[in-house]
Amino acid sequence: MDLYVNHPVMALESPDWIGTDLKLAGAPAASNDTHVLVRVQPQAALIRVRLFQDHGESIAADPSFTTVFDGSLYLADRRFVIGDVMGESRFINIGGPQRWRVRAAVDDPKGRARAADVVLGAEEWSCAGLTPRGHEQ
Repeated sequence: MDLYVNHPVMALESPDWIGTDLKLAGAPAASNDTHVLVRVQPQAALIRVRLFQDHGESIAADPSFTTVFDGSLYLADRRFVIGDVMGESRFINIGGPQRWRVRAAVDDPKGRARAADVVLGAEEWSCAGLTPRGHEQ
């Protein structure tokens, strides 16, 4: 997908509003439970974004790219959005679980990124340590 951004921030997110408390503060990426912000090159050219869904094959980003985020993202309605912070967005319905592992890598982590690889994988979770209902102490 090609994305034109007016501001130097690309958002990888749930379709919810981005909280005002989420700030890049000079970092190449910042995140909360539902959003990842990635610094990119605004207005100069289209940002080339490649989206991969990892089904256990350990898909990796372009090896020349720098990983700026590798963490968990909560998608309440199972929709993933790639867009700029002003709402120029692309919705992708991915189905599956609500919590996803997201890895984002860019060609320039210093704020002039013109290409990004995003890899989505189902978040592993465990029931270990949980007590079945009715067996509480």
